Amino acid sequence: MAQPAAKIFDSGKKFSRSLKEVTKPVQFHIDEFRTFFRDSIQTDVYLLDKIINYLLKQKGKEVRPTLVFMTARMFGEIDNRSYVAATMIELLHTATLIHDDVVDESDKRRGLLSINKLWKNKAGVLLGDFLLSKGLLIALDHKEYALLHVLSTAVRKMSEGELRQLKTSRLFNMTEERYYQIISEKTASLIAACCHCGAIAATDEEHIQHEIQEIGMKIGISFQIMDDLFDYGIADVGKPKRNDIQERKVTLPLIKALEGSNKIEQLQIRRLMRKRKKTSEDVDRIVHFVHDMGGMLKARQAMELHAEEALERLRKLPVNEGYDDFEALVQFIITRSK
Repeated sequence: MAQPAAKIFDSGKKFSRSLKEVTKPVQFHIDEFRTFFRDSIQTDVYLLDKIINYLLKQKGKEVRPTLVFMTARMFGEIDNRSYVAATMIELLHTATLIHDDVVDESDKRRGLLSINKLWKNKAGVLLGDFLLSKGLLIALDHKEYALLHVLSTAVRKMSEGELRQLKTSRLFNMTEERYYQIISEKTASLIAACCHCGAIAATDEEHIQHEIQEIGMKIGISFQIMDDLFDYGIADVGKPKRNDIQERKVTLPLIKALEGSNKIEQLQIRRLMRKRKKTSEDVDRIVHFVHDMGGMLKARQAMELHAEEALERLRKLPVNEGYDDFEALVQFIITRSK
């Protein structure tokens, strides 16, 4: 893999700007998007409307809509197509989170009780289906067939990635190559769709649309590696601690740690990972092994390399304005605390 011409990121160096500061250049559009999003999911079904109002309180970082607007801004104007794209993506993303909470039997989401915890699994599944259908209908109502194709492809890839991970975790045959394939499908495909849709909304130049999609894939890979690093961190990051370890998911920090260990250590750690019910001592041993064997550092370096390559490719495109703002968002993504 070719090294980027210039190093942008520095392992362990904290990014000083907050998300609010990073998103300030497109904050007006994010505010407008929230209204657009809220209006798009209004319903006259009492229970559904009640759940949706609760859902709107669970506002996340809105990284995906921000990527749409920042990409559109770099290659043209932010207009109604950008709002349609951002809303479609946020509907899809929210639906997948709700379905994930049902599958994982999660009790909380973003500090609040999850939908499935308050209204049971059936309501969670139906709400997720409703949001997915609204995403499709918005595209059709606005005759945005190109956006619909991109998002439909992303949904397919995300489903394939989740199923591929499920199969691999059961067989316990995760490799670095399989890991990258899985995260490219289940996470990076949607981040790539954000950038791709932002470009489609702003320019007709197909080579720019294709290149920004590839750039988005690399950003998405970095995004997922950061998430996987959280599970082996020391501090609580607002999600179930050691969730991947408890669910026997082999991710890049562990893969990198295993690479540098001897066969006896590999057998011992793999045996612990296969256990369905791990004690706190089991989990601590796995975490300390990953830290001691340099798994965290090597995974972080891989994350930074993908982000560096993304921005190196972006520099070669004819950006109108906002490159520095886009770079700051990427920096925030790979240095965020949760």
